[in-house]
Amino acid sequence: MAKKKQRISKEKSIQRTKRMTELIICAGMIAAAVFIINGAVKHSQTIDKTDTGESIIDVAEPTTVSSGETQDPDKVIYESFMANTKDKYKGDLILVNEDHQYFGGDEELVSIIEKNNEKEITFFSALADPNTPEEDDLILSSVYEPMEIMIKDFYNLYYNGTLIIYGAYRSTERQQQILDEKGPEIAAKPGFSEHETGYAFDFSETENYDYQGTGDFAWLNENCYKYGFIVRYTEEKKDITKIAAEPWHFRYVGIPHAYYIMKNNLCLEEYIDLLREKYPYEGEHLKITDDENRSYEVYFVPSDDGAEKTTVPVPAGKEYGISGNNIDGFIVTVYESGIPKIESKVDAGSGDDNNSDNADDTIDDTPNEE
Repeated sequence: MAKKKQRISKEKSIQRTKRMTELIICAGMIAAAVFIINGAVKHSQTIDKTDTGESIIDVAEPTTVSSGETQDPDKVIYESFMANTKDKYKGDLILVNEDHQYFGGDEELVSIIEKNNEKEITFFSALADPNTPEEDDLILSSVYEPMEIMIKDFYNLYYNGTLIIYGAYRSTERQQQILDEKGPEIAAKPGFSEHETGYAFDFSETENYDYQGTGDFAWLNENCYKYGFIVRYTEEKKDITKIAAEPWHFRYVGIPHAYYIMKNNLCLEEYIDLLREKYPYEGEHLKITDDENRSYEVYFVPSDDGAEKTTVPVPAGKEYGISGNNIDGFIVTVYESGIPKIESKVDAGSGDDNNSDNADDTIDDTPNEE
């Protein structure tokens, strides 16, 4: 009897051990599954559009370090974003000039006149060319709002309602018409004009139809960077841009880039070269702090032209934008302080009663037109 009890006790012990082993194996499999699922979620990304016009990727939390490792709190962990290589021809920072053609055709355009009517805006308008009234008041949807806010601030300062947009987006066909009418000394050849991107527009005014960026209008040329714009063609840089001074021609590039370009007296060609040559991903990154103490980090990643996709290193857990440069790669902008919202800088009713007189502005014939 004692031996039988001993045998039963031994069998129960073996069964308990077997069940315990099975439970441990199951627990291990569950833990592994959770780890895999967590890793997949951690590396998922959502792409949205913001006021900057760039593609912003919301990245998950930074990758955790292995057990036993000490994590440096100041170390930025980068993940891989697979960009379409052909997207190097898209974005706020594409360089379009006589050497670099624009490959577009899918622009998200809005009518300036229609948007103004919707918002009951009367302090500026757009003048459509009678030859192509259906397109000459168009502009990229992402550019309209910062342009409108900038002009509204100008109006609230000077109560000057004479501004008009005289040329924004142009189709390739329209650019060909302008070239045929004015010749290559005045107009850019089709495919090589910034106007075809929708990022650029020209100012004029209803008194002399000759915007020179002087008088009241000097404020716009001096403060446009706060809204993400640059004066694209200046007399000082015409040997680089190959375009004579056009104080009326504004180009949207986004706040951090406009700030750096204007404060460092660069043209867009110089800025694109600077990022490519001095601030690649593998080396030092460009650090920018703007007038409102917002911080940015910018670096360049060359495109993998032999493949459909290019691996672009991006900081985990931070907001960033990716723009092509229309040449050979991508420019990553990291928004350390969050994406800047373009807001009014001037309170309504703060205008100066002693406004300068635009009537003294000189009228010059322009030797070239982008």
